[in-house]
Amino acid sequence: MYSYAYHELGDHHDAEDATERTFLAALAALPRFQERARPADGDGASTFRVWLFQIARNTVANQRRRQRRHLTAPLDAASAVADGQDVSAGAVRREDAAAAWRAVERLPADRRQALVLRFVDEMSTAEIAGILGRSEGAVRVLVHRALRAVARDLDRGGHP
Repeated sequence: MYSYAYHELGDHHDAEDATERTFLAALAALPRFQERARPADGDGASTFRVWLFQIARNTVANQRRRQRRHLTAPLDAASAVADGQDVSAGAVRREDAAAAWRAVERLPADRRQALVLRFVDEMSTAEIAGILGRSEGAVRVLVHRALRAVARDLDRGGHP
């Protein structure tokens, strides 16, 4: 949950808050949860993870709405300087990763979420389909188009 929230919100503190809200909401809604995995889904199949990520998705959306209403400035750079860290160390390596994440952040929400769920949270297509409320085929198309868009974006920016 935290990883998903962090990659969606881009801030550790916001991700911690969203993770906490997700689990509190899940705990409150737990009596209403019904397992819907079928025997054909295989041993260990569960819809609990999908249900939990749906709650996380809603929590992250609410957090984004709050952020738009209450804009703040990040203090990461200032704290690094105050701690006496060499700010320029590793900047080139981080710039490539930052460029890739900026390209991902520019994607439409459904494509961005599909990529994060697939490659960060390592979910299956079926799980992502359940979370996003789409078919598995639609999720595969979302991921494919998102990867192509990120690659095009990075090519235009001169990044490998």
